[in-house]
Formats: sequence, C-alpha cells, structure tokens
Amino acid sequence: MESELCSYHDTLKEIQFLRNNIMFTKENYDENVGGGRSSLLSSPTEQIGVRLATHKKLNNLEEIAEAIEKVYNVVNDDYKKLIRLKYWTKPQTKTWEGIAAELHISRRKAFNWRDQIIQAVAEVLGWR
Repeated sequence: MESELCSYHDTLKEIQFLRNNIMFTKENYDENVGGGRSSLLSSPTEQIGVRLATHKKLNNLEEIAEAIEKVYNVVNDDYKKLIRLKYWTKPQTKTWEGIAAELHISRRKAFNWRDQIIQAVAEVLGWR
C-alpha cells in the first residue's frame, strides 16, 4: 500500500497515458474477412467507450487513485502533510524522525498516523 501512495502521481500519469492511448489509437479488431455483418460496434465512440470500460489495468489504476484521493480528501491537515512529506516529496530526503519533527509529533505517532492512512486506503479498496 505504501508503494501505491509513493507512486500516486506516476499512477495518475499512467492513467492519462492509457486513456489517451485507448482514445486516440485506431484499433480495428474486425477479423470478419469473409463478408457478412460484423458483430463489433459500428460507432467509433462506442468502441472507445467499451475499450475504456473494459481495460483491466486502467480500471485497476483508477480504482487505486480514487481510493487514495478519497482518503486524502477526508483526513485532517496534519495527515495530509504527512502524506505529502513522506510519499509525494521527491526526492525523499527526510527520515521518519525528520518528518515527525516537522509535524511536531513523536516518531511513534507518525508511524501510527501512517498505519491509519494505509488502513483507510486499504479499506476503501476492499483489501482489508
């Protein structure tokens, strides 16, 4: 779960890349070379919609990103600061002691907050 928090911004970029790839890449899977009517959707918009809705990796990444956003939006400002300092600051130069000092809390309390954040994201995802 921590790796998902660390890679949240990369996940957002990958989601956008996959969506653009699906929407702007012409894919024609019609193997109906013998004539007759195709069973594929005829509208390009419908085809794109179906590909977006059924792309497993895209759906999984979106679910993870939405869970992180949901938790981030409901936690208090101190928890948000911990998330930004520990997971979204690149390059990571602070230790847990440094992050705790910046938040004016103990190292142990920082770990407790981390555990609560991770558990909340896991619960939103249905992983716990």
